[in-house]
Amino acid sequence: MIRIELDEVTVARTRIATSPLWETVCSLLLLSRNPTDVPWPYTAWAERARRVLATVPAAAPARLYGGQLDGSSPDFFDGVPTSPAPTLEEELERVCATDPQVIAEQLAKHYPDGVPPALVPFRDTPGPALRRLADGVLAYWEGAIAPYWPAMRAALEEEVLLRARALAADGPDALLADLHARVRWEPPILTLVKPLEHTFTVRNQRLVLIPLIFSRGALTCTSDHPDVIAVSYQARGAALLAGGTGMRVATPPVDDRLAALIGRGRAAVLRGLTRPSTTAGLALALGLAPSTVSEHLSGLLAAGVAHRRRIGRRVLYGLEPSGRALLSLLDSGADDRAAG
Repeated sequence: MIRIELDEVTVARTRIATSPLWETVCSLLLLSRNPTDVPWPYTAWAERARRVLATVPAAAPARLYGGQLDGSSPDFFDGVPTSPAPTLEEELERVCATDPQVIAEQLAKHYPDGVPPALVPFRDTPGPALRRLADGVLAYWEGAIAPYWPAMRAALEEEVLLRARALAADGPDALLADLHARVRWEPPILTLVKPLEHTFTVRNQRLVLIPLIFSRGALTCTSDHPDVIAVSYQARGAALLAGGTGMRVATPPVDDRLAALIGRGRAAVLRGLTRPSTTAGLALALGLAPSTVSEHLSGLLAAGVAHRRRIGRRVLYGLEPSGRALLSLLDSGADDRAAG
C-alpha cells in the first residue's frame, strides 16, 4: 500500500491533467511486466510496440523505463505535467532542462547505496544522457503510440471533462472517493492499493490527477517534487487499442434480456451511459461507428431513458432514473460490463 496523507490545502488544489510522457512510460512498463502475453485489450498494440523496440535502433534508449526504472525511481525521469494537456515534445524538453543539482539529489535519495550503472550517465553527464533518452522516447512514440494517439487523446479529453465536471459540482472529496477501485480516499489518507509499502505526508502542495489509457490498473505517484504530488489512475478507453473490437459489452451473454428487448447495439449504448459520455466517447469505448451510436442515442432519448446535457462545447449523455431502473430490472451486471 502507498498511503499519502494530504492536508486540506493540497486537496483543495486538486486538478486534472493528461500526460503523453506518462502514457509512454506506462506502456513500456506494461511490456516489461508482461514479457510473453500482454492481456486484452493491449495484445494487438503490444505486438506492434515490441516490433518497434526490436527493429528501430533509435528507440533503444526508451527501454530504460521498462528496465532500471521499473519501480520506485526519481521523478525527474517523467516529472509532473505543468499544463492541463502538454505535448510529448513539451514534456521531454522539460525533462531535458532538469537542473543537474536536482538530478543528483534525487539519485542520491533513491539509491543511497550507490547509483546503478545504467543511471550513472544521468549523474555524471546529465544533459547528453537526458537528450539520448528523450530521442529514444520520441522514436518509440512515433512507431508504437502516435498511430493511436488521436483516439487516445479524444478518450482522455472526455475523461478529463467528466472528472472536471465532478470536481466542480461535488468537490475534490467526492472526486477522490470515486477515482478508481484501487484508490481509497479516507480523509486525510489517500491509499493506492499495490504491493509497494510506502507512507508519506503532503503539506501545502497541489494534487494532480493523471488518467492513463496504458495504466491497466497500475497506480503511480510522485514523491520528489516540492510543490506537487501527482497520482495516476486507469482511464476509460483502453478498448480502442484492441483495433476497434470494442468493449466486451458488445458481445452480450446468450440470456441477455436487455438486448432481447431493445436490441444488442442499443443495449450496449444504454449500458455505456452508466457514466455520462459523449457520442464520440461511446463510439470509442464500444467499438461502434459514431453514426450508429448517435442513432441509438436518439432512440433512447425519445424513450425517455436517457438525457443530454451541454457542458461548454460538448454534449454529454447520461441515464434518466427510468434508464437506471431498466438496467436494474433487466441487467444486474451492467455496471461491471460497462467498466470493462
